[in-house]
Amino acid sequence: MELSVFENRRLELLQCLSGDALAVIPSATMVLRNRDVHYPFRQHSDFWYLTGFPEQDAVAVLFKKGDVFRYVLFCQPKDPVAEVWMGERVGVDGACTVFGADEAYSIQDFDTVMGRLLQEASNLYTLSLPQLTVGQYQHSVLSGALAHCRLTASALEDHLHLMRLTKDENEMACMRLAAEVSVRAHQQAMRMVRPGMHAYEVQAALEHVMLASGCHHQAYEPIVAPGKHACVLHYTDNDAVLCDGDLLLIDAGAESDYYACDITRTFPINGRFTDEQKALYNVVLDAQNQVITAIEPGVTWDVLHALSVKVIVDGLLQLGILVGDADALIESQAHKPFYMHGIGHWLGLDVHDVGSRLDGDQPRRLAPHMVLTVEPGIYIAPGSDGIDPKWYGIGIRIEDDVLVTEQGCDVLTESLVKDPDGIEALMQQD
Repeated sequence: MELSVFENRRLELLQCLSGDALAVIPSATMVLRNRDVHYPFRQHSDFWYLTGFPEQDAVAVLFKKGDVFRYVLFCQPKDPVAEVWMGERVGVDGACTVFGADEAYSIQDFDTVMGRLLQEASNLYTLSLPQLTVGQYQHSVLSGALAHCRLTASALEDHLHLMRLTKDENEMACMRLAAEVSVRAHQQAMRMVRPGMHAYEVQAALEHVMLASGCHHQAYEPIVAPGKHACVLHYTDNDAVLCDGDLLLIDAGAESDYYACDITRTFPINGRFTDEQKALYNVVLDAQNQVITAIEPGVTWDVLHALSVKVIVDGLLQLGILVGDADALIESQAHKPFYMHGIGHWLGLDVHDVGSRLDGDQPRRLAPHMVLTVEPGIYIAPGSDGIDPKWYGIGIRIEDDVLVTEQGCDVLTESLVKDPDGIEALMQQD
């Protein structure tokens, strides 16, 4: 993204803060996996949103004094020895010339410089503790600086995460690209699946398409869940054998320039739905289609979820899985053993993205440029009480990414087939 995008975000955030304000936003740090091996580095989403700076162990300080705005960046200094091992650093000079900081300092000078900056502020804003993913050094100096500060720190998330809730054109372009790549990955998986394969073979195919398309990060650990494993919502072992006659649930999405895609499809391993599988699948698909049709500015999450519950309860009644009066069953939450999660979540820099579902004490209403997932499901675990065994082990979820527009919505992942006949036709292709 252009530097002006990050600059405009910083200015918008500072204009939301009161008085002579100082906002402190740390980057992520490398996390040790074992011994001297680290997990792959991924920048902290809030830090990236405001800076576009890719390196670990940095801190952004945004300062507003009257009409004067300043962006101060603390980062790792140039170090020829360290760079031989870990790659080139931007350094203090590059923080200004390449990434647009007004001032830049070595992270080793953080405590000293922060002491001076804090004297100029009347209000201090930081990320709350659960949002801090800084390294030990950063955490100690940040905590030390704040401990000796005359100011009371206020959480920054209320302002920052409200900004992140609405996507600009740059963000939507990233999300469309992530969706395009993810759709191709799922299509490849549908074409290649055969009985006798292992789930990890399918995972490898998904990851190959994403990496080969330039998406070097997945948005989350993929779920490749055959048969009864699909009844475990976050099954990520991905080591089960794909059996003839079972369904396969795949929940996987790419990340493009830090922006996530999140898709789930469920399809028959042998290429043909059984009658029971298709009957349950069509209930889930009907719920998803009705919810997507209902999405428009002004609608709230609770309305969308209630609609999905009604469609699923009606469907389970028709199939004899539930018995009784629909309203009474919904009131008693009789659907919960089979549909235990919500209709979806916000989507953006994080796969379960930031942003409250409340606006004050009222449900937040959808607005243009918000992005959410729609993912109803039905899961009938083996041994479910009072259920005909013919339904056992069927787990179905269908998930798409939806952008709210001025007139209604745009399904970013719409090109990935989800009607049963279309799925069966795709799976027959070589």
